[in-house]
Amino acid sequence: MNDAASPLAGKVALVTGASRGIGRAIAARLARSGAAVVVNYATDERSAADLVAEIRGTGDGDAIAVRADVACDADVVHLFEAAIARYGRLDIVVVNAGYAYFAPLAETPLDEFDRMFAVNTRGAFLCLRQAARQIGDGGRIVCISTIGTVLNGPGGACYFGSKAAIEQFCRVLAHELGPRRITVNVVSPGFTDTDMLIATGGKEPAAAAWIDGLTPLGRLGRPAEIANAVHFLVNAEGAWVNRQNLAVDGGIVSR
Repeated sequence: MNDAASPLAGKVALVTGASRGIGRAIAARLARSGAAVVVNYATDERSAADLVAEIRGTGDGDAIAVRADVACDADVVHLFEAAIARYGRLDIVVVNAGYAYFAPLAETPLDEFDRMFAVNTRGAFLCLRQAARQIGDGGRIVCISTIGTVLNGPGGACYFGSKAAIEQFCRVLAHELGPRRITVNVVSPGFTDTDMLIATGGKEPAAAAWIDGLTPLGRLGRPAEIANAVHFLVNAEGAWVNRQNLAVDGGIVSR
């Protein structure tokens, strides 16, 4: 495959929470462009292994699966060290792993609050810290947030709060890593057809009708559409995009 068809040939990408949903779509998309991909997972070893086999089977790129709880510093260090040990470099980091629980703030259990901030906020901090230390000059960092930080829908205060911190991390980190020509951006999906949406009630008939009515395009997003936005940001065409928060939501919010 020539370089034009493989814009990420020779690059190494690490994607957290890559065994399913948006993370899986991102890992597969980067691999199709020639990147070697480190597929991070926390519990779903089978799905991660299936994705690695799928990537290797296409002949587009290589992949390994690495178990790591992004809320655990030692696990995150191991994840990044495993990437360097296998491939000798790291060019792209996509911080995607997340957890959501929706309820009115007054009714949100403390353990759910703690879990969201452990995975979403602490996890992003730990991964970004390692990315800043390990990624090569000229690298690309993308964090996955949510349009909820703008939309502010009822029931999402704690989830949106945990993601809003990530957006601030990235704005500041872009300044800190700019001298090394490393870009840091955020992609904020809208309502996307994933297991997380199902788990939070978004596919229930009344909720689904409400969601469809929010976007001018009248449908849910697809994981592949989020992956395409990430792909743009991490290859040469996106090199001049930095410190941005790109909403990929069919037009629900406008920045």
